[in-house]
Amino acid sequence: MPKQTFILNGEKVTVTVEDDVRLLWVLRDILGVTGPKYGCGINVCKACTSHINGKAFNPCSVRVGDLQSDDEVTTIEGLADTAPGPGLHPMQKAWIDRDVAQCGYCQPGQIMEAVALVRRLQKEGRPLRESDFDSIRNICRCGTYTRIREAIEQGARAMGRS
Repeated sequence: MPKQTFILNGEKVTVTVEDDVRLLWVLRDILGVTGPKYGCGINVCKACTSHINGKAFNPCSVRVGDLQSDDEVTTIEGLADTAPGPGLHPMQKAWIDRDVAQCGYCQPGQIMEAVALVRRLQKEGRPLRESDFDSIRNICRCGTYTRIREAIEQGARAMGRS
């Protein structure tokens, strides 16, 4: 069986698993990283949203064999380590401040998507606009979308001060 190597939350990891196994299963079942949630398995609900090399992606739709050894995968467990300074990432703090989570199942993916969006906008040199929320396709069955938007706005402001 082949060995797969990549960087997970800042640490190089190697697993022995077939190339065609979806990364979500490697993260959850082999490596014990349970922040990315299984919702649909077909890249629709986005509950598993994580980052690969700083961009949002859905590990349910990526084969582990498609990763390179220098690819950096960041899950919600490693997000705080990407923030300036100690403690939570500003987006995680905003989620708490705005009391976003109800069941909480989709929230790791929501947070990871929001951080990737704000980082992309920062690279483009423009602020978050109302229309940017339409690009976020993560599903929240509890319907906390108003608080999610408020938290993204707060987190974006805090990330801008970083």
